[in-house]
Amino acid sequence: MFQRLKDNYANWVILIGGILLLLEVFVFNPGIIFSLLASIGMIYFSRQGQKRKMGKLLFWMGLFILLISVFNMFTFKFLVISIVLYYIIIYLKKNKASESIMPIIKEKKESTDTSEIVIKKPFFQNQLFQHNETPDHVYEWNDINIQAGISDTAIDLSYTVLPAGETVIFIKNMVGNVKIYVPYDIEASVHHSVLFGSYNIFGEQESHVINRNIQIRQSTFDSAETRVKIFTSFATGNLEVKRI
Repeated sequence: MFQRLKDNYANWVILIGGILLLLEVFVFNPGIIFSLLASIGMIYFSRQGQKRKMGKLLFWMGLFILLISVFNMFTFKFLVISIVLYYIIIYLKKNKASESIMPIIKEKKESTDTSEIVIKKPFFQNQLFQHNETPDHVYEWNDINIQAGISDTAIDLSYTVLPAGETVIFIKNMVGNVKIYVPYDIEASVHHSVLFGSYNIFGEQESHVINRNIQIRQSTFDSAETRVKIFTSFATGNLEVKRI
């Protein structure tokens, strides 16, 4: 019942939120497009000179304008209210269910399942601001799946041993640069999606990319014993995948 409530509520929130966003952007507040693009552009260009004072100033100005623009959007306020309301409804539903349903206690049966659940600590956690980098020494590999706000990521596969078969790296960034170093004996497939940015994938490169999906793989990928699939998605940022 809770799952159905979640799905229905989420569907309605997405539908209404999408309609409100279109109305706000194209009817009631079209200037928000300029504010968002300007702030994202300031953050993007600040990455090129982030070590200089001008670059840092441009970054914080862009971030401030971006946050103010988002917080002032009626759609954002609607989403915040919807999330708060959702947790209130779930809390009330659970309390009502716990009052009306009596637990049924069954005799415990001896389990024949000898498998164990293994919980591994991931390399990186989802963070709004963070620099992610694999160790510069030998480490045990875990598949990577992260979502970040404004973050740079560097992954060096030469310090680890990938298992036979297929390995997955999934990185979703709002703003940031990603560098992935792949050893020569490992075949790779790259699926990259970006709104604004650039990429350099095994020598195939483009400096100014706008709203593109790029797929590059090596011809022997499917038949390779060890291979890695790389999925990246940026609002704005640079991707570099090269041999090492």
